[in-house]
Amino acid sequence: MKKIISLAILFSTLGLNAQWKTNYGREDFFVEHDEQRLSWGYFVSLNQFDFKITPRYDYGTDRSDVAKGETYIANGASTIPLQVTEKGRASINENGKFLVTVDSKMGFSAGLMGRLKVNDYVDLWVQPGIHFAERTLHFDNIKVDEEIDVLKPDTEEPNMERYTVTKDALERNIKSSYVDIPFMIEFHGERWFNTRPYVQVGLGYAVNLQSQESNTDDNYGGIFRTKTHNFNWQAEMGINIYFRRFKLTPAVKGIFFLNNELVPDNPGTPNIWANTMSSLKTRALVFSLKFE
Repeated sequence: MKKIISLAILFSTLGLNAQWKTNYGREDFFVEHDEQRLSWGYFVSLNQFDFKITPRYDYGTDRSDVAKGETYIANGASTIPLQVTEKGRASINENGKFLVTVDSKMGFSAGLMGRLKVNDYVDLWVQPGIHFAERTLHFDNIKVDEEIDVLKPDTEEPNMERYTVTKDALERNIKSSYVDIPFMIEFHGERWFNTRPYVQVGLGYAVNLQSQESNTDDNYGGIFRTKTHNFNWQAEMGINIYFRRFKLTPAVKGIFFLNNELVPDNPGTPNIWANTMSSLKTRALVFSLKFE
């Protein structure tokens, strides 16, 4: 075992020496770019957007009271008040399994970049772009043909109605188009021949052009609504690769929304969709190629 380790160290050392000799004295490309105070570029990316969902724990693991009201039944010429209770649908089962799940599809991103040089090791960036994402929520807390009592609000005579679950109610497809404007600070090291590693962190503001927040329809009409205006924090790492006329940067970034994107369903809608959740936050992984 010791001989194997010794041989591995020996070959690694020889390989590093060979690499150093091969690259020693190589010309540094695109040096003038790093000397500029201001510069710009663009990026294209593949993304994977997901949701972090927090369930409504006040529903417990079975149905529990979430709304109460009074309705009336006729008794001759008079009416008799009748207490009615609406039941909510839990999104976790008795074993603690989360019954609302997310499927994500690969999406596309593109945008521009602007850089302000602070010193030889720090840059400031603004990177406005757009992210196209698609996610599907699966509601395993309900079953087809299941009947659920729903309290229909009415200022004069609230009443209980019965909703029958259809196949379309089991999932909601959510398409999003985020116009994202992040402000990042970058820390990078020295050039190693024609490469340079870096890390970035920052905050962003994102507008969802397909949020449906202002839509009066909700999940009763097949519309899952989310917030239009959102805030996030981002972290990125990558490596700059210098060529004679341009710089190419492969990078990976994580995006994490800070605010709750969930828009509750309207009163009178069965508590089997948005109202089974207390929080819905986007998180994403973005693989980019940047050109400067």
